[in-house]
Amino acid sequence: MDILGSLWSIIVLFFWAFVFISALFAVIAVVSDLFRDKELGGWWKALWLVCLVFLPLLTALVYLVVRGRTMAVRTSLRQQEAQEATEHYIRSFTAPSPAEEISRAKALLDSGTVSADEFEQLKKRALAGAPA
Repeated sequence: MDILGSLWSIIVLFFWAFVFISALFAVIAVVSDLFRDKELGGWWKALWLVCLVFLPLLTALVYLVVRGRTMAVRTSLRQQEAQEATEHYIRSFTAPSPAEEISRAKALLDSGTVSADEFEQLKKRALAGAPA
């Protein structure tokens, strides 16, 4: 009987540890969403934070029910912005500058590979930022 009692104590301990860690993650997600939300006013953010301090689990659940859908949209938009910023940063190092593109086009013109009209088109494209 003592073995079953200690086994049950271990199961209960794991259950409450799971509940605590889940609640902690929910509170952290709510706080991070509150600070990232640009549409919510400062007083509303303060009210949510005060409620999170005194009733963390209940407030986190209410927040997820009330603002959960917009929370996902804001997270998705932030991820898209971060992805676009990363791609722009990488392109800034890999894409040739307009001056480099024009010099390549000039070399093609000098070698006779392209005509003067084609050179002008390549130059316009380079100055417009379109890929050649």
